[in-house]
Amino acid sequence: MARQYFGTDGIRGRVGELPITPDFALRLGFAAGETLVAHARAQGHARDGERPAVLIGKDTRISGYMLEAALESGFAAAGVDVMLCGPLPTPAVAYLTRALRLAAGVVISASHNPFDDNGIKFFGAGGYKLPDAVEEEIEARLAQPIGCRDSAQLGKARRVDDAAGRYIEFCKSTFPNELDLRGLKLVVDCAHGAAYHVAPKVFHELGAEVVAVGATPDGLNINAGVGATAPAHLKDQVVEHRADLGIALDGDADRLLVVDASGRLFDGDELLYVIARHQQAGRGLSGLVGTLMSNLGFEQALGRLDIGFARAKVGDRYVLELMQEKGWTLGGENSGHVICLDRHTTGDGIVAALQVLAALRERGETLAEACADLSMFPQKLINVRLPAGFDWRADKGIRGATEQAERILDGAGRVLLRPSGTEPLLRVMVEGSDGALVLAQAEAIAAAVRLAAGQA
Repeated sequence: MARQYFGTDGIRGRVGELPITPDFALRLGFAAGETLVAHARAQGHARDGERPAVLIGKDTRISGYMLEAALESGFAAAGVDVMLCGPLPTPAVAYLTRALRLAAGVVISASHNPFDDNGIKFFGAGGYKLPDAVEEEIEARLAQPIGCRDSAQLGKARRVDDAAGRYIEFCKSTFPNELDLRGLKLVVDCAHGAAYHVAPKVFHELGAEVVAVGATPDGLNINAGVGATAPAHLKDQVVEHRADLGIALDGDADRLLVVDASGRLFDGDELLYVIARHQQAGRGLSGLVGTLMSNLGFEQALGRLDIGFARAKVGDRYVLELMQEKGWTLGGENSGHVICLDRHTTGDGIVAALQVLAALRERGETLAEACADLSMFPQKLINVRLPAGFDWRADKGIRGATEQAERILDGAGRVLLRPSGTEPLLRVMVEGSDGALVLAQAEAIAAAVRLAAGQA
């Protein structure tokens, strides 16, 4: 069935507009409670006769309070206990869901979007994001009237006061015991998001001198000119503080970008290469999963290291599914989602940063040295906003501009058009060996999209 509410990363939209409304969140809590508990019981994560429990975490958006209360009510009505951990990274909720043996985990976040968006995403009992089939079951249950258990069967709610501390210790445990970060000065940009009280402590407790930026959330400033979506701020801070490296997270801390002392930005493909190269030299690495957006130069560099490579659809959930299908433990996106299945069940910006730092410390290299054999192809991405219901695939002008670009590239590059799974945007990407040609063709296709969408 076609999903009405769930996108590539849960349910997301503008606050106050369906589905990001308190009444919908109430119904969603009830529907998800019934569906996820049934799955948890079927998998042995929740026992009959015992009241199951879920964990709810959130980022720092002001709307999180409203949605949290509504979800809590829905779960309680379904007879599910709720554990509240307050602002905490998305991967922290995944970890705690698994560690506390809960039926499910819920994150209230719109990740890298501005504060007036929000979203709701789920983790199953094992700490993995839900497969499409389970999300479809939740949607089917949403179409039915909301119910309520008898008073004696209603769920309760309580705070998990040590949630942040548990997660900090988990992150540190993914860094080699024989290594530390002493002598390193790091700028850690938390995007005024969910990791503001967590990420600086992780790196500090491992020995680094930490300059925390983007760590004073007010409910409205998440991702506003800071974090992984605005890396220019981190570049400036690294240079100003004469730091060795800068680490940028996004609003829910599942995305990572890194800046070195010279101000050079390293994206997800480059960070994955550093980790893959180090693992191949050690215990070996069979393969790595990227996406349709992964750079051709990255794919070629992995081939030179005799590391297999496969492309998934864009979205970390699809990367994870392909990783599990192939039995591989490393994958991610050039946007900065890095999944290390030998460390965690989901993408984690802090854990990924620690794997990069471990590779550099063990090999005695800088980031630039670790990426010296990686030659990235010029790649241009342009986002074009689309009106509701616009069928860009059927437009002759867009198709003609795309076909012309492919003829001009003549096999020395590629063109990719795809709709965003989280925003009303069409992403136009062109990649090739000639940077000027890539830019010109990306702009030509984007102009055709704007014209067709009535924006020219």
